[in-house]
Amino acid sequence: MSRLDPRILLQGYATGIFPMADSRDAHELFWVEPRNRAIIPLDAFHVSRSLRRTLRSDRFAVTRDRDFAAVLKACADREETWINAELEHAMLALHGSGHAHSIEVWSAKGQQGALVGGLYGVKLGRAFFGESMFSRATDASKVALAWLVARLKVGNFTLLDCQFMTDHLASLGAVGIPRETYVALLSAALGGGVEGATSTGGGTGGSVPDGPPDFVALDALLDVTGAAAAGPVGYVISQLLGHTS
Repeated sequence: MSRLDPRILLQGYATGIFPMADSRDAHELFWVEPRNRAIIPLDAFHVSRSLRRTLRSDRFAVTRDRDFAAVLKACADREETWINAELEHAMLALHGSGHAHSIEVWSAKGQQGALVGGLYGVKLGRAFFGESMFSRATDASKVALAWLVARLKVGNFTLLDCQFMTDHLASLGAVGIPRETYVALLSAALGGGVEGATSTGGGTGGSVPDGPPDFVALDALLDVTGAAAAGPVGYVISQLLGHTS
């Protein structure tokens, strides 16, 4: 079976399409371009009071790219999945080249905590394409997404693509937009955009951030604040996400 070329995969994302398989054991991939796209406007992420309390507690530890392969496998480890072996191989290659990232949520601080949640996605320009997330503990996937949104805001990103709308994503602030609007937002995020294009529903606005996109900028910010424990770090993340809604 021929492997999916990671360069072709990135070209697909750049044009607004992405690959899926019918099942874990499927040998074929097909490209998808939804008529309506789900995005989360970075300034409109919904932080409930209970989620804010969880973020500020020491219940979870959160990391970036500590175990991308484990997050990928956990996302595929379900009865119905669109992640087959070919797509998994391509995503691992993208991670190796710095184009795919994971957020891991652990049950406790330190190296001994169990992986209880996380997400992964693809980074291109000022866009982040959220691929999948999983949760083995209450609120674990919400915490992962909250950390991702904070990371994207600090890192000068403008588009968080969630592909398809779900009730879970809607509860966190996701909105559905038509394909034409999505293409304009994507073009702007990749540097060729339509001036004034905005993220529908309280997005980031039409202005381009001053600095280049930087997925690791949040790490430097947390170092500067001196937040080394889960509690203080959680307070920083909570403040970055704005007011409780």
